[in-house]
Parts: sequence; structure tokens; C-alpha cells
Amino acid sequence: MSDQLEVPLPIQFLKMATGKMVSKPIYVAAKLGISDQLTAGPLSVDELAKRTHTHSGALYRLLRALASCGIYAEVSPKTFGLTPLAEVFLDVPGSPRGMVLWFGDPAHDRAWENLLYSVQTGKPGWDEAHGKPFFEYLKENRELSEVFNRAMTGNSQNLHNSIVEAYPFTGVHTLYDIGGGHGHLLKLILEKHKQLKGGVVDLGHVVEGAKTALASLSDRCVFHGASFFEKLPQGADAHILSFVLHDWSDEECKTILHNSYEALPKNGKLFLAENIIEPGNEPAFGKLLDMEMLVVATGRERTRQEFSELLASSGFELKAVYPTKSPISLIEALKR
Repeated sequence: MSDQLEVPLPIQFLKMATGKMVSKPIYVAAKLGISDQLTAGPLSVDELAKRTHTHSGALYRLLRALASCGIYAEVSPKTFGLTPLAEVFLDVPGSPRGMVLWFGDPAHDRAWENLLYSVQTGKPGWDEAHGKPFFEYLKENRELSEVFNRAMTGNSQNLHNSIVEAYPFTGVHTLYDIGGGHGHLLKLILEKHKQLKGGVVDLGHVVEGAKTALASLSDRCVFHGASFFEKLPQGADAHILSFVLHDWSDEECKTILHNSYEALPKNGKLFLAENIIEPGNEPAFGKLLDMEMLVVATGRERTRQEFSELLASSGFELKAVYPTKSPISLIEALKR
């Protein structure tokens, strides 16, 4: 009986190769806000089409396809309700909806259409698709920049909780979050560790948002407008960089790490929150995320040895790696 139920290898392969037939409908449902429409209870496709300004017949086919994957349920003919999976991308804080909207955006699709180009040249497909580097493009396209920022914020909120749980921050007096955005990670750390003082270091317009987010902790927190590619402010005995280095090439990372090194005192600590690529063939999200970095930016996901060498070249010694409940790890390094 088990042999009859075993899925043939060609079918297993096709399920992976045709993943777009699931991911793109998920994107469209998120874009239309279908889950949010259903929070009060199931609705008919006609009503959903009216509310979302879509074609009723086409919308039914989309929802039927998603229901076959456990996203939404056809509770009666042409009437759909939420399932636990459909509730996951409600438009609420911490939802992966932002990431869905980012990965499914047409501008992101155009970059991924150049994956072959990236593999052939080692250069970002984004640059080939859009004529300029990723972060430069975002500066000139505020709407897409907002899509990207919401994706990173929603994703980070879940990952930041795992970082706070992974390390006690013993022996640290003042912690600066370098490239800390609106300070969500630092806020969690300061709230848990009352003995700590902190600071957010990011571009000037970004730090203004951090001041608002951390207003309740202003007596223990400072704010510095600065780029991590330039001289960093002193005053902390530890720095944390969360999901920063994977965006950049080794040479760019060395510049960032050198600036951190120069700002820290002797024996100062540096923490890196990053994916670590482990050896072997086991499934790992970081290995797939590395394809995103290949296509979009100059960065990459790195192995423990690669992080160790990168840190050593900048004067740091890798001391320990702390796993978390999420796919990322917290790396502790010491200024030699």
C-alpha cells in the first residue's frame, strides 16, 4: 500500500519547479487583502469580487487553487472563509504579508528573471533589470522602498524576538545597534535588560523614526545619524549588526567592520545576527535566501568559516555562535 501512495520523483520535481503556481496566487491574495476581508466571517466570491474590484469568475479560480493548498476554505459553493494559514498574512504587525508583497512585486520578478545572468556573470540581476544597484533604485522609487521596508520590518519583528532570547548580554554596558532602522531590536533588548543603555545608529532620516519608536526609553538611549560606511560614533562597548552584512560584498563588509572596530574600545564586543550556512545537503532557508542575495545585491549568506575570516581581517576574533529558534544565529566577536 505504501508503494502505491509514494509520489513519483517526476511529480515531486514538478511540485518544486512549478512553485510559482502557488507563490503568485498568494501574492495576489495578499495584494487584494482577501484575508482581511474575511475576518468577520466567510463571504461569497461575488461579494469579495465587489469589494476588491476583481472579476468574480477569475477570483473564484484563484481562491479555489489556494484552498487546495490549505489557504482559505470553500465552506459552501463559491463561498470562502479563513484557515489558520490564511490568517497568517492578515495585515497586522509581525505578519509575513509584507514579505509576500515584496517577493511578488513585479520589480522583484524582473530581477529574478535575470538569475541566469547572475549565475553567468556573478553580478546582480537587479542591476541588469533596472539599470542601477538595488539600494540606489530604492532611493529613487519611494513606493517600492516602502514595500521593501514593510517587508523587512515585519520579518525582523519575528526574528528579533529570537535574538533577544538567545543571549543574556552579560558584561555589556552600552549597546549600539548599527544600521538599526527604527530601533525595534534595541527596544526589545533594552526592555528585557534594564541595566543596559543603548543607541541607534543609522541614516539621519531613519533615526528620526527610531526616536519616536524608542520615546519611552529615551533616558537610556541615544541616536546618531551616520552611515556604517563612514566613521561611527564612539560611546558604546558593544555593537550589534542585524541582517546587515549579508547585503554586502566581502570588501564592503570589511569597511563596515573596520568602522565598527575603530569606534569600539579595547575588548569591545560585536554581535552579528545572520544566517550561517552549514555544510551538508540538509534543507536550509539560508541556502535559498542566498539566491535572493545573488540576484538582488552584492551580498551573500556565509559559512561560519567565512564569517571568522571576515572578522579576523578587520581585527575581530569570533568567540561564539548562539543558535536561535529562528533560522538565524547570533555571532559574538571580540575586538582584539
